[in-house]
Amino acid sequence: MPNTKKPTVLIVGAGLGGLLLGALLEKAEISYTIFERALVVRPLGSGLIVGPNLLPLFEQLEIMDEFIALGKATTENIISREKGGPLCTVSTLVHKEMTGYYNYNIPRALLYDLLLKQVPAHKIYFGERVIAIKETWDKVRIHTSRRDIYDQKERTYEGDILVGADGAYSTVRQQLYERLKKEGKLPLTDQEDLPFHSTCLVGQTRPIDMDLFPEFQQPLCPFYNTMAANEPFTWIIGATAQRTITWMVIHNLDSVSSKAAEQERAWNGENSEWGPSAAQAMIEQTRHYPLPIGTKKMTMGDIYDATPKELISKVMLEEKVFETWYSGRVVLLGDACHKLNPSGAHGAVTSMHDAIALANLIYALPSNPTSGDIKQAFSEYQTERIPHVMESFENSQLLSKFMNRNMTGWIAFFLMKGLPDWVFRITKRKM
Repeated sequence: MPNTKKPTVLIVGAGLGGLLLGALLEKAEISYTIFERALVVRPLGSGLIVGPNLLPLFEQLEIMDEFIALGKATTENIISREKGGPLCTVSTLVHKEMTGYYNYNIPRALLYDLLLKQVPAHKIYFGERVIAIKETWDKVRIHTSRRDIYDQKERTYEGDILVGADGAYSTVRQQLYERLKKEGKLPLTDQEDLPFHSTCLVGQTRPIDMDLFPEFQQPLCPFYNTMAANEPFTWIIGATAQRTITWMVIHNLDSVSSKAAEQERAWNGENSEWGPSAAQAMIEQTRHYPLPIGTKKMTMGDIYDATPKELISKVMLEEKVFETWYSGRVVLLGDACHKLNPSGAHGAVTSMHDAIALANLIYALPSNPTSGDIKQAFSEYQTERIPHVMESFENSQLLSKFMNRNMTGWIAFFLMKGLPDWVFRITKRKM
């Protein structure tokens, strides 16, 4: 009988996108292995908003009930000035009416653990940093830094497809781009540094006395977004089902930068995407900012003091959509091919949407796929995803301009403020 099989997939990066891709391939009974350079992944950060755009998939994966138990439903984002009171309330109740699902705030670490449980432990190799990628007409191989215990040679793994899901400073992308640049096939924009327009301080408090925040004890809990009066800072707080507060403080910079971000990543070392360094100065700079809620006058300093130091991180918020998402048997996913500003709350969700699209196309590949079959699948993947990624990218940039009091952002804000729910309903009927 002929030897027929689905492709073997190597996934580099055990972030949310890589884990979800692994979970979907597991469900589809497609062979895969995940490689993560960190010995232990510490999914730092704040909360994530997950709702109708992912919950139907969680139902298919049979993790919906567990997710609902971990998340806290939210239907409003209340936007205020530091001095001057509320500007508007943006409601997402129309999403519930249209889809049947609420949006939920869930700590990033808990969503990570939930997805991690969907992947058998023996299919994830931690402490495996990719140092070389070799591709032939019928296979792709990766060499990792971990040595074999017998002959001390670099470990080598072979597959049909290599997925780079290893973040904004992706090793897979860097090596792929080096090869394409030597061949004269890399667009000039893909050779430029990752720019960033803002920095961000993120964290999550320990469980606290929610009697201090009666606003957070509502069944449908709002988010609070406050803009500084005379400085380019915005702070956002929200509650979780675990009686903690997830928070984010964004500093919009006067000019674009990139080299400092690369140095920051290099200094941080493993899992530097959410590394905890360089946070203290920004903490001191923003401690005095007042909270818009609570039974007594409190500031961001009270929130910082209630947050374990190891759960506070300062990160650079790079923004870029790369032109080149794939070549040969190598394809990129999530932040490795598009990095979004968190103002739109689309970054992690967009990465997971990539995983869904890519898993579907890998599942649809014929048995014993040729290089041509794989190239066609990758082309369809980018064609399917790029319009949605660009829309999220542009929306996130627009919202970040609003937070920076940019004129374009103010125009977008007043349009958003006055947009009636029937616009969403008409859009739904057209779709």
